[in-house]
Amino acid sequence: MVLLRRVIGDALRARRQGQHRTLREVSTAANVSLGYLSEIERGQKEASSELLTSICDALGARLSEVLREVSDTMAVAEQVEGVLTPMPRGDQQVAEITRRPRTEVATDGQVSVTVRRDNPLRTTLRTTRNMRPGNTGNARGREVVGV
Repeated sequence: MVLLRRVIGDALRARRQGQHRTLREVSTAANVSLGYLSEIERGQKEASSELLTSICDALGARLSEVLREVSDTMAVAEQVEGVLTPMPRGDQQVAEITRRPRTEVATDGQVSVTVRRDNPLRTTLRTTRNMRPGNTGNARGREVVGV
């Protein structure tokens, strides 16, 4: 299962790293402790809307942009069965997943999501934002691991 707080944290980390900024720089600008910002980026803490706005301001991004990116990722992830909801746990299915990892891919033309289920308790979600016509930026890839 992929948690929303992990996708949000991953989107914030990708923006920060894309700007070649340190956690310390962003935490100071956002008036958030370095440790707390780190926990938010790793998806271990859920940030309030006020805190998300402060972090986005420090990154020079609009909250709506970050949430739209998160929404796109979640929408594509919903297309892959069992990513956002737990899979049924029949004995045969658990044994099958334990024997070999299962990988699925979904895309909506703008975001591609690759899901790898290593075992019943570990799922890795890798997202890539595809290039839009006229956009000269690089496609960004992100990875979220759900346990």
